[in-house]
Amino acid sequence: MVRRKHGQRSVFEVLLPDADKLWDPALRRVDEVLEDEELVDLVADALGRRRPGSRRKGRPSTPAEVVLRMLVLKHLYDWSFDECEREVRGSLVYRAFCRIDCERVPDAKTLIRLSHALDADVLKKVLARLVDLACERKVVRGWKLRVDTTVVETNVHYPTDSSLLSDGVTVLTRTLKKLKEEVGEGLVAVRDRSRGLAHRVFELAQRSRKLVQEEGKPRLQQLYGEVLSITRAVVREAKAAVESVEGQVRALGADLVQQIRQTVEIVTRVIGQTRARVFKGDTHYPGKVLSIFEPHTESIRKGKAAKPTEFGKLVKIQEAEGQFITDYEVCATRVADQDLWVPSLKKHRDLFGRPPRMAVADTGFASRANEVAATALGIKQVVLPGASKRTKEKERKRWFRRALRWRTGCEGRISALKRRHGLRRCRYRGLAGMDRWVGLGVVANNLLVLGRAAA
Repeated sequence: MVRRKHGQRSVFEVLLPDADKLWDPALRRVDEVLEDEELVDLVADALGRRRPGSRRKGRPSTPAEVVLRMLVLKHLYDWSFDECEREVRGSLVYRAFCRIDCERVPDAKTLIRLSHALDADVLKKVLARLVDLACERKVVRGWKLRVDTTVVETNVHYPTDSSLLSDGVTVLTRTLKKLKEEVGEGLVAVRDRSRGLAHRVFELAQRSRKLVQEEGKPRLQQLYGEVLSITRAVVREAKAAVESVEGQVRALGADLVQQIRQTVEIVTRVIGQTRARVFKGDTHYPGKVLSIFEPHTESIRKGKAAKPTEFGKLVKIQEAEGQFITDYEVCATRVADQDLWVPSLKKHRDLFGRPPRMAVADTGFASRANEVAATALGIKQVVLPGASKRTKEKERKRWFRRALRWRTGCEGRISALKRRHGLRRCRYRGLAGMDRWVGLGVVANNLLVLGRAAA
C-alpha cells in the first residue's frame, strides 16, 4: 500500500535541541525545496502504478517522500545503494533529511526495486516542476539558452571480440546450469567449456599486446577459430535446451528461457562480427555489439586526446541562466549535434512560453539551416560559431564574444555532473537505467543550484 509520508515526526528535535547546527547549510536549503507537495505527489503516483492494487492493498510500503529524498541524497553525493543505506542509517542529519527519524531505514534492495518506478517520464515531470520552482524564485528567467552534448559511459570493460565471446559463453553456461536445476536431470545437457575457452582468450590477449608480424597472424586466426568453435557449440546446446523444455517450465524457468534466448541472439551477432573482422578484414561491421550485458552501448568519438573513443550513450544537456539544467535527453542512437539544436529551442519555448533572447552552442551545432531556424523562432542573438560567412562577420562584435564566453560554462557544468553526481559512468542496467541515472543526476544538480541560490 502506497504511503506519502510517515505518520508522525519523532522526538529528534527534542532529543537534540541544537540539531540545526549539525546540518550542512546547502543540504538544509535542498530540504526546504523538497518540501514541495507536487514533487511528492509525482513519486507517489509512480509508486502506485507498480502493481494493480498498490494504492490500496498490501503492507504499508516505504513512503514516497522517503524514496524521493533517499534517491536525491544518493545522487547528490554519488553513493552506491549500499553506501546510501549505511550513511542514512548512521547519521541523525540524514535521517531527518529523508524524513525517517526513528523509523526503519529501507535497505538497499528495497530502494533498488522502488527506484525502478521512477522512469524517464516521471523524472522529466520532476525536472519540469523544478523549473517552475526556479522561475518562482527568480533563479531562472529563460532569457538565455546554451546546449552541449557529452558521453555517459556504460559500466562495461573494454570490448574485444575474444572477451565478448568469453562473456557470452560464461553467461550461457551459468544460465543453463540454473535451468537444469529448475527442470531436473535429463532435459538439459550442460558441458562447461569455460576453462578451455579461458586459456585461448588469455593467449589471444598476450599475443595482441605485441606487435603482430605476418608470421604471427596464422596463430591468431587459429586461436580465434577455436574460440568461435567453442562458442558455437555452447550456442547449439543453449538452443537445444530451450527447445527441450518448451512449455514444461514454471515462472522462474520461463524467465531463464527468455534470458537464454536474448543472450543467444547477442552472442550470434558477436560471432558474425568476429568472423568478419578476423577472417575477412571487415572492421566496419554494421550493428556491432560492444557488451553482452549492455548491448545498447555505442562507440562514440568526441575528439578527446586522452580518450579518443568512449563507450556509452550520447546525452544532451540544456541549460538556462544560473547553471540550471532545464532539459536533458539520452539519445537512443548516435545522432549529429546539429539535429539536436531545433528540438532544444522548441523545448525551451514550451517550458517558458517564449523563445530565449540568446541561444548559443559550439561548432558541432553550427549550420546555416540551424541559424535560420533559430532566427525564425524569434531569437535575437543566435551564436553558432562558423555557421556561415555572415556569422564570421558577427564574431568580431562584443555581444558575440561575451556569449561565447558564457557558453564555456557548459563544459564546467558537464564536468560537475560527472565529478559530483556520477555521470562519468552509469551504474544502472539497461537503457532505462541510463535514463534514470542521468535524470536523477540532473535533478540532484538542480536541487543543489536552488539551494545555493536561496543563500
